[in-house]
Amino acid sequence: MTTAAALSPLELPAEERSDVAREQAYRQLLARLSHQSVVKHFDAYADVPWDDPACAIDPADPRFELPSHDPLARTAWYQSQPQSVRARIGLHMMANFMRIGRAFEGILKRGILEFVNRLPEDAPEIRYAYHEVIEEAQHSLMFHEFVRRSGLEVPLPAVLRFSDRQVMRFARRFPELFFMLVLAGEDPIDWSQRRALQDKAEHHPLLERIIKIHITEEARHMSFARHYLRRTVPALGRVKRTLLRLRTPIVFWIAAGLMLKPSPHIARTYGIPRETLRQAYGPGSSFQDFAVQALRKPRELCWELGVLDDRSAWLWQRLGIWAPRGQ
Repeated sequence: MTTAAALSPLELPAEERSDVAREQAYRQLLARLSHQSVVKHFDAYADVPWDDPACAIDPADPRFELPSHDPLARTAWYQSQPQSVRARIGLHMMANFMRIGRAFEGILKRGILEFVNRLPEDAPEIRYAYHEVIEEAQHSLMFHEFVRRSGLEVPLPAVLRFSDRQVMRFARRFPELFFMLVLAGEDPIDWSQRRALQDKAEHHPLLERIIKIHITEEARHMSFARHYLRRTVPALGRVKRTLLRLRTPIVFWIAAGLMLKPSPHIARTYGIPRETLRQAYGPGSSFQDFAVQALRKPRELCWELGVLDDRSAWLWQRLGIWAPRGQ
């Protein structure tokens, strides 16, 4: 009887041919992403016109006002503020998100290096992972420069100051959860930035340039994370799959709050009333729909991989980030 080992490549059983095709497609994807990182990449200083007078940051510039879809922008309190205050709040929130983004990408870069160090030398992920570290470093420089030029105080949330060691452990021992964290941090801000660019309002040219660069390169990073998860999650054992089901929605919920809400420091600085914050971000608020939309892509991936299913939907519902499959 002919064994699978004795068959020529063209005579492999159907299931093995499928495995070979998937492996080839995965390697080809990583090669394309790496090529794009070579031919279409950006430098934080060469490609952003920081010193162009048109890009100067004026905290009262009306182009910094929150976009119309933002939950806080919809409140009567925000709309009643003088134009200069509305602009300063918008600039402060953007600087805050960039400071969080720099910290998050610092954790991400260290995590990717930990992830790479556990791989064999012929692993297809190694080259692209280093490209991603380089690009994230350029993003961190962009974010740092914007925050510095804004002149605003943006303290780092405690959860990011104390979470990096645990994330390093995920990258070494549980990379599937690490890459879920990557999507949790990147997808909501990508969705928000894309929606902001679709807004008909005029955008500040410096902010628009930074956002466009970030969107272009993060699309590659998120593609890598999604395809890595599609490749590895189905092979996880029962314990890790259970942990992934329980921890992923919590990670998504924390990340969405950090990336899409004003910080406590901003709320205190501008005296935002608690009732306004509850109206904008509390139960039944527009923020819940905002967060559900911002997490649509990673949530759909979780449905696809079985990380989100009918049995685990209760936790997503409890956190206010659930939606039926396809929504």
